[in-house]
Amino acid sequence: MKPKIVLIGASTGGPGHLKKILSVIPSTYNGAIIIAQHMNATFIPSFISQFQNELHLPVHAVDARMNLHASHVYICPQNCRLKQADCTRIEPMDEGETPYNPSIDSLFSSAVECIGHAEILAVLLTGIGHDGANGLSELQKHGAQCIAESEKSAIVYGMPKRAMEINPNITSFALDEIVQIIKTFGAS
Repeated sequence: MKPKIVLIGASTGGPGHLKKILSVIPSTYNGAIIIAQHMNATFIPSFISQFQNELHLPVHAVDARMNLHASHVYICPQNCRLKQADCTRIEPMDEGETPYNPSIDSLFSSAVECIGHAEILAVLLTGIGHDGANGLSELQKHGAQCIAESEKSAIVYGMPKRAMEINPNITSFALDEIVQIIKTFGAS
């Protein structure tokens, strides 16, 4: 059976959305959840610590190469990528300066090679700009299940809007629907 991986990219308004999603994920969830939340590097440790204290799932900062485990949450404090060899590992990467920290496009793009080895669900949530739009489009073109948050629930409808403009085949749902889709994805 292929491992299941949920990739979530978020920016402005993301922490509240992420908390809503993760608070309903059961400890028996059959998938690893990887998050790239735009945030100043000085605030990421407290963001991760807050999630570690509030969630019933194990939450890890990706600060070294790590094996992915079902029912675990991995938060990227910097640019990260899935390892293409077997797609069961994630690691930080040094890309030099990127416009966003961490880069959602870098994470999403690294998962394209994993599509044959893992079931991928990629979600682009609220945020300013366009980060994640190209990576989400590439994942969708290669067969991953991809969702852009709808204008109905996005606090800032920038990144999801750009994803829909680039690739109209990406599905769009409001946050409550996204919560249920993510929950169902790892239910079996």
